[in-house]
Order: sequence, then C-alpha cells, then structure tokens
Amino acid sequence: MAPSLDLSDWWGKDTRKGTPVVVKMENPNYSLVEIDGPDVGSFQSTAKGRGKNAKQFTWVLLLRAHRAVGCISWLANGSCALLAAIRKRFARKPEALLEADKPEKGKLLFKFLRAFLLLSLLALAFELIAYWKGWHFQKPHLHLPENLHVPESEEIRGWMHDAYLSWLVFRADYIAYPIQVLSNFCIVLFIIQSLDRLILCVGCFWIKLKKIKPMIEGDPFKSDDIEGGYDYPMVLVQIPMCNEREVYEQSISAVCQIDWPKDRLLIQVLDDSDDESIKLLIKAEVFKWSQRGVNIVYRHRIIRTGYKAGNLKSAMSCDYVKDYEFVAIFDADFQPNPDFLKRTIPHFKGNPELGLVQARWSFVNKGENLLTRLQNINLCFHFEVEQQVNGVFLNFFGFNGTAGVWRIKALEDSGGWLERTTVEDMDIAVRAHLNGWKFIFLNDVRVLCEVPESFEAYRKQQHRWHSGPMHLFRLCLPAIITSKISAWKKANLVLLFFLLRKLVLPFYSFTLFCVILPLTMFVPEAELPIWVICYIPVAMSFLNILPAPKSFPFVVPYLLFENTMSVTKFNAMVSGLFQLGSSYEWVVTKKAGRSSESDLLAAAERDSKPLTHNQLLRGLSEGELVELTKLKGQQQEAAETKAEAPPVKKANKIYKKELALALLLLTAAVRSLLSAQGIHFYFLLFQGVTFLLVGLDLIGEQIS
Repeated sequence: MAPSLDLSDWWGKDTRKGTPVVVKMENPNYSLVEIDGPDVGSFQSTAKGRGKNAKQFTWVLLLRAHRAVGCISWLANGSCALLAAIRKRFARKPEALLEADKPEKGKLLFKFLRAFLLLSLLALAFELIAYWKGWHFQKPHLHLPENLHVPESEEIRGWMHDAYLSWLVFRADYIAYPIQVLSNFCIVLFIIQSLDRLILCVGCFWIKLKKIKPMIEGDPFKSDDIEGGYDYPMVLVQIPMCNEREVYEQSISAVCQIDWPKDRLLIQVLDDSDDESIKLLIKAEVFKWSQRGVNIVYRHRIIRTGYKAGNLKSAMSCDYVKDYEFVAIFDADFQPNPDFLKRTIPHFKGNPELGLVQARWSFVNKGENLLTRLQNINLCFHFEVEQQVNGVFLNFFGFNGTAGVWRIKALEDSGGWLERTTVEDMDIAVRAHLNGWKFIFLNDVRVLCEVPESFEAYRKQQHRWHSGPMHLFRLCLPAIITSKISAWKKANLVLLFFLLRKLVLPFYSFTLFCVILPLTMFVPEAELPIWVICYIPVAMSFLNILPAPKSFPFVVPYLLFENTMSVTKFNAMVSGLFQLGSSYEWVVTKKAGRSSESDLLAAAERDSKPLTHNQLLRGLSEGELVELTKLKGQQQEAAETKAEAPPVKKANKIYKKELALALLLLTAAVRSLLSAQGIHFYFLLFQGVTFLLVGLDLIGEQIS
C-alpha cells in the first residue's frame, strides 16, 4: 500500500518569525500589505558573521593599501629620478648647450613640432573638460557626420558645450578626411617597403639554402714555391684620416701587417688633421713602420677641400699610382686581417668586368652599450641581407667607403673621386654601375671596426648617411636616365636604391608614427589600423634581427629606437633633397679606439721588440723632434693625471626635437585613455618614453 503523504499540517504550520508590521495606505485603491520583520536570531547570526568577515576585510584592505603605497612610492621615485635627470641636463656647463640652439640645425622642423605640441595640449585640455562634463563619445571610431547627433539649441549647455560640438563637426568635415588620405598613402608606402624587405629576406634565405657565394677557382697561392708562382699584382692601400688620435695607431699597425709582397704593396696614410700634435704622432707612427721595412708614405694636404673625397682624389693624382692595378681603402678605425688581400684580390683574376670587391664589417664594441647593440642589428641586416642579396642577384650595391678593393681602371673610367657630395662612396659606386662595372660582396671576409658609442656621434653619422644620398639623387638622376644600362637596372636604381630605401623609409616612418598616429588620437574619425601600429612593425623587426640572433631580447627597444631615429633621418632626407645648409656637412665620427683581444696581444708582442730611439726619430727634423719629445712628455703627464683623478661623467646634450616629440606622444597617450584604445596607448607611451630617453641623451649609457 502506498504511503500517504499528507503535507497539510506542514503547509498550514505558521513558520513565520519576528514581529509583523502592518502598513496602511490611505488611498482606497491599494490593499493592506503585511510585511514580516526579521527575528532576533537572524540579527545575532548576521552580527556574528559580520564580526568574522570584518577582520578578513580589514586585512584585505591593509594588503591592498600596502600594494598601493608601494606602487605610488615606485612612481614617485621614478618621477623624481626623471625630473632630477632633466634638471641636471639643463644645468650643464656651456659646452653642453642644447643641440637645437644652433639655428642651422633643423630649426623649421622644431618649430613645426613645437606648434604641434601646443595644439595637442590645448586639444587634450578641451577633451578632458568635455570628458568630465559627460560630453564625450564612448565609441572612438565614429564616421561623422552621419552618426553624430547634433543637439538642438535647447539641449546645449553653455558656450563651451557649443564650442565642443562645433569642434566635433569641424574635425569630422574638414580635418578627418585629409588625415585619412595621408594615412592611407603612408600605409601603402609602408606595405611596399615591407614587401621589399620581405623579398630581400627570402633572397638571403635562398642564398643560405643553395650556399651561393663568390668562389675563387682553386688555391692561387698554393703554387708559390713553383717557378713562376702567383703573379701578385701591384696594390695600393689608402688610409684616409682626420684628427684620429684614438685609432690611428691600431689602424696603421693592422694595415702594415697585411700578408703581401712588400715590393708589390704601397701604403698611403692620408692625413687631413689640422691638429699639429696629432700630425706629429701619425708621422712618427708612419716612420716607425717605415724603419721596419714596410713600404709606407705619409701625405698631408695643404688645401683641405672636399673632405674625404678631396683627400682620396689628391692621393690618386700622384705619379706613382699609375704603376698600381688595385687600391684598397680603410678608414682610420678599421683593422683588416693579414690575409685580407689574399681573400679579395684573386676574385679579380679572369673577371675583367669586376670593379669592386667589398668585405663585411665586424664590430669590436657591439656589446658596449644599448646604442651599439641596436646599431649592430641594423648593420648586420644591411650587410648580410641587403648587400649580399644585391651583390649575388644584381652585381650592384652601394660602396661602403671602406674595407673594399677597387680596380683602379674602374675608378678612372667612372670619373674618379668627386667632391660634390658627402657620400663619395655611393657616388663612385653609382657612376661605376652606369659604366657597366660589376661588384662582389664577400660576407665571409670581415674587417674589425667601431660603431659610435654616443648618441651625438651616431646622430651626426646618420644625418650624413641620409642627406648625402638625396643630394646625390638630384645630381645623378639625369645621368641615370640617359645611361646605356638596361631599363630594369635604371628602375632598380631610381625606384628601389634611391626612392624606396633612401626617401620613402624615413618619410613614412616619421609621418606615420610621429605625426599621423598622435593626430588620430585627437581626430578619432581618421582611423589607423592596429596591424599598422603593432603587427607589421613587429614582424619587420623580427626579420631585421634575424642576421643577429643573439640580439632577439632587444627586438622591442630596436623597434622603438628606429622610430625615434626617424626624426633625424627625415630631417636629413629633406635637407639633402632640397639642398639645405646641412646637406653638405661632414663631421668626423668620434671613435673610442677599442681593440680586440688578439690585437692587444699582437701589439704587446711587437712592443717587446721596440726600435731604438735613434732609429725611430731619424726621419724627423730637429723642430719636429723637439715637438714630438714635448708631446710625449705631455701625454705621459696627462695619462698619470687621468689615472689619479676621479672619473668625470660626460656632459650629455639635450635634443629639443626629440623632447618635443616625447611630450607630444605622451600627450596623445593620455588622450587615447579617454577612448579606451589599449594598443594605441601602450605604443604611444613606450614610444614617448623612448623619445624622452633619447632627448635627454640617456640611450648610450653603459649596460652590463
């Protein structure tokens, strides 16, 4: 029998607890409502639970307060350190004056950036007021005026609200469209340049896969002991220098140890120094090696015109040069290995169309600081990808000005060294290419050298490297058009070599990331896609860093620093293209004079067998002898004083353009917070901080 479930007693049981409360409504349309109040037990249990939870809540509050205080303390310390650095930079002595105080240095660009910064600050203040008053729009990407609700006159709250609405309509109708057009144009250039870089990387991968490289048939020096042996050609080696106190000795020493018959080799030290003490030191160093049997001569010009091109042109005008077939050129900080000529000269044999053999650079100070590491990334890509691919597939690339061997006949047929630009190496390479000469790049032959360790030196070097090509482009364009080379080679020279890699790259880098991106924060109707800001730049940075795989931890600093350098490169490109005052300016890159461990050991071994005092000074006149002796004494005293004195910190400079852009990007980052644009905010923040570090000259500080 099924059990009966009689729930009537349970259902009818009064389970209500507490004191009933009756609410009476005077309006007869409503009925009476009875509300049960809580009983005392409920209050007791709740109070007990609250007492327990209150203690836990207090501890949570204390922990969060501790974290907040720590975060605030960290931000305060960082801000104080940054302000202290800024104050110290501005309080430097006169020798550390602001770089931008020089009127000829990018004055117009700085005025533009300053005006842009002031307008952005005003716009930010206006937007903040609108945000706090609730006038802002939640969606940052509005296609106005279709989606814009313009309030009626009765909805407008004061003149400021009216002005803000007028600004929204004005920027949508008149500002957004030109910004979007310029943005799309720069994006197209960005994509084309990225494709060019991708194609170069594919070409480099193909070279590695197929193991393609210039080869020498057999071993031409293996039959030296056989009658006739290898026919060593006459080689001239030139070392142009100007006030190179730090590196002249190691450069001359390395070149003098090149393994080549002494009667088939002549070394020219082409000294353009205007410091008498440096001239005496170089002259003494040349004479020292001359006494050791090296065929070396010292040349100093009376009329120092044309910078390096004028120096090389003067040296090539010597009567004895006609006896030589090849000329190797090394800048003052380059240290070739003894087998350099034996690994380069044989490529000319049986190849009469070959005009240049270029070796790769290797850097002795690439790990000195963050700046040298970032330069190493750029230059490794330049040599291993750009020059190697162009050398293999096109037999043409820009001569690097050093660590290369020229056939003298190719120089003469191309018009020799000309003093019309500050990139005489690129000038002679273009003219030789137009005359049908071919080039070879040897990626496995490396020559030690230095990269600039200070931002000031690097900045001046980059200005010359980017203003000179545009100046040269203006001069060479008619010759390129009227030359007899194929249409494909003309297109490669004009569109790829000059326009895409020398003009387009600095133009879109500066315009897109330093102008358009901040503008889109204040004019959100003009959109800049996230893949332009993040995905493609990161992918291109990874491609650039592939030739230097040990530098992968620096991929983010590299990306930010390259965008920072776009200001200098853009300014240089414009000055060269329009032949402004700084387009024909040459500043010798400052060197530190660092040597590798093997160089130091070799120098110690040589110094263990010094020449006698009379042998060393036999070739100097009496006046030069007195001056040299006095100079040696002064150097010794200076070295002793320097060893005893505490280290003096270098006087950093302030770079106004970089500081102005730092403030501009940080202002745009604050504006992006109002629109909740995450990636835009972080990019603008990190890029602004990078500009700030560069503007305060902190990028070259030492790192472990």
